[in-house]
Amino acid sequence: MLYKEFKESLAATEQPAGMGALQSGLWHAAKGNWEAAHQVAQDHEGERDFDRLHAYLHRVEGDSWNADYWYRRAGTTMPAQSPEEELESLIQLWS
Repeated sequence: MLYKEFKESLAATEQPAGMGALQSGLWHAAKGNWEAAHQVAQDHEGERDFDRLHAYLHRVEGDSWNADYWYRRAGTTMPAQSPEEELESLIQLWS
């Protein structure tokens, strides 16, 4: 799914069919459904992009220690941008 389609899908109440797991987790995160997004990230633990999503989710949760752990697992560090800007960056990256 391309960026524009992904962004438009956020107006829907149901996740569009055909999304891959990473976009599904990102979609739930963007919709504020932390639990569903977290489950997707946990289901794919050890895969770099999912670990990055996991880090973002713990950052949003306010658990900086856990977020830092997952950023390290993803091979990166917590970005200097706001969580909202990080989410937008992830949408652009994975769409």
